[in-house]
Amino acid sequence: MDLQQELNKASGFKNLELLAKQVVEGFIAGMHKSPFHGFSAEFAEHKIYNQGESTKHIDWKLYAKTDRLYTKRYDEETNLRFHLIVDNSSSMHYPALKNFSISNLNKIGFSALASASLMHILKKQRDAVGLSVYSDKYDYYSPEKGSERHHRMLLHQLEQTVLSQPESKITNTYTYLHQIAEKIHRRSLIFVFTDMFQTEEADEKLFEALRHLKHNKHEVVLFHVIDKSKELQFDFDNRPKRFVDVETGEVIDLYPDNIKDNYEKAVGIYFKNLRLKCGQYRIKYVEADINAGFNPILTTYMIERQKFV
Repeated sequence: MDLQQELNKASGFKNLELLAKQVVEGFIAGMHKSPFHGFSAEFAEHKIYNQGESTKHIDWKLYAKTDRLYTKRYDEETNLRFHLIVDNSSSMHYPALKNFSISNLNKIGFSALASASLMHILKKQRDAVGLSVYSDKYDYYSPEKGSERHHRMLLHQLEQTVLSQPESKITNTYTYLHQIAEKIHRRSLIFVFTDMFQTEEADEKLFEALRHLKHNKHEVVLFHVIDKSKELQFDFDNRPKRFVDVETGEVIDLYPDNIKDNYEKAVGIYFKNLRLKCGQYRIKYVEADINAGFNPILTTYMIERQKFV
């Protein structure tokens, strides 16, 4: 049975590992046309050569095939630590879905599959990975480990998170980021998946919490998970619609065209300010549009890993 047939048998998110494998294999295939060309075939064993380093460990056979310089990476160099943080508030379950696939995801599904895809690579790299999930409470925490049993436990948790369908769960992200920061003691690369839906008053507290995450020389990447066509461009047909805040239950009835321009302007300013604030605090900001695929996520990982080593 080929990979596509296996995928066709998958139900919901019960085959998350298989979906993650497909995402990573597609990404690696695309790397042949990218600056990472040649790195994919043996990326668990090599790193890019930087000028000034010793030439002792350059892999000349790989150089002959790729015309790029890589040095052999040894076991003690690969034991990096990663922590994935996933926002599981009600707004992350937009849009509501019953069936999931790589091409049909809501925000929480995208975040879970992105996390599983990163875990698939981290497993090959023999790196330790931990996971935190929060909503209106601290739903789940597991410290960084690298065992097969641990890997499967995290996959199961991500599957359950996607299928949980929380109702009216408002979250103050900053509360849980502070708690997570207290738990991660060894230097780690931290990826945060959140849609950043919160009150204006919470923004400053959120960035204080992100700074707390960086306090122990951790590197933090904020993946801003959005449905860009709906949540930024407000792309709805102009028929009377009822919009419901899934976290507070508030309702508003309107014609989308009546507020489209003002909405786009206000949200655009908000997103721009987020980017600027992240830059100010040296937090990597990555827009993660659920309809744009996973290459931005995995490319960010490749770049940040090289910097982190």
